[in-house]
Amino acid sequence: MIKALKFITDIVNYWHDKLTLLANHFGFHFNDKQLHFLVIGSLGMVLYIFVNLLFKYLVRYSLTTISFIYTFTVLVVFVFAIEIEQKLTGHGHMEFQDIVNGLWGFIVAFALYIGVRFITRWLRKSLRH
Repeated sequence: MIKALKFITDIVNYWHDKLTLLANHFGFHFNDKQLHFLVIGSLGMVLYIFVNLLFKYLVRYSLTTISFIYTFTVLVVFVFAIEIEQKLTGHGHMEFQDIVNGLWGFIVAFALYIGVRFITRWLRKSLRH
């Protein structure tokens, strides 16, 4: 898990340095707060446009898909926060496999939910005819 976080921080630091150099090259001398404002604001809008288009497409077929994506995304943030908290406080062990197992737990539970829903709908439809 520590290797994964180190890898992610290396990528973030690499792009942070490149963007700072690029901005300085063009005569913009942004401080760290201004750079965060611009980058996260821009990245957020690009992500919003993509997500908005994707969800508009998906809602034609199933609100359940959108709910799953949203829930899964929140859970990813949540399980990472738990593992980081364990590392910082020393309670438990920070392990990537804990994240994978937790998310698999949700996927299995969701699959069971969909299965029960499917069977229930099928039974209702069969009993009506």
